[in-house]
Amino acid sequence: MKKADIETFFSRLQAADPEPKGELDYTNPYTLLVAVVLSAQATDVGVNKATGPLFKVADNPHKMLALGEAKVRDYIKTIGLFNNKAKNVIKLSQQLIDDHDGEVPQDRDALQKLAGVGRKTANVVLNIAWGVPTIAVDTHIYRLGNRTGLAPGKNVDHVERKLEKVVPDAYKRHAHHWLILHGRYVCKARKPDCPVCIVSDVCRFKGKTLAG
Repeated sequence: MKKADIETFFSRLQAADPEPKGELDYTNPYTLLVAVVLSAQATDVGVNKATGPLFKVADNPHKMLALGEAKVRDYIKTIGLFNNKAKNVIKLSQQLIDDHDGEVPQDRDALQKLAGVGRKTANVVLNIAWGVPTIAVDTHIYRLGNRTGLAPGKNVDHVERKLEKVVPDAYKRHAHHWLILHGRYVCKARKPDCPVCIVSDVCRFKGKTLAG
């Protein structure tokens, strides 16, 4: 995609949704971190249903440890991979207390040392909690990067590096939200809704769907 088209692409997404928000519910950086860890291979809607009751009783690492792994598991058993995720939530809570005085670190490397936290999760937390202009590449963004010609790449790391190069600085803070929401509701995996897409004229996708 040409530089001018990329500017058009993001300026239109910004005009349509100036302050995009993630769809995971949270109350502080800790609950955000836990919600993002739980969201791997799960829907945000499904995660929110489980974390609503969980976060009412455990909204910091001390309370989560006091709850214990078995009870955490009960709260999140409707989420995929809940056994492993419950282990990770307890372990990362202990790590936060041992290594960070119970606070979520504002550093990608420190975040990635926590149980269940990969680069994507770290990027999401940095972006949403502290406004760091990171781009967390999930399946939606990976698909969009390749389909639109915005940032084609063989894997998520490749697409992330490309996006960091091509997304204008003015749009970097919200870029990953715009792309995720666009991928979730318009540029869908099976059948993109090209007739209603506000950036279809700058998109390089050859198999655009028609109205009707």
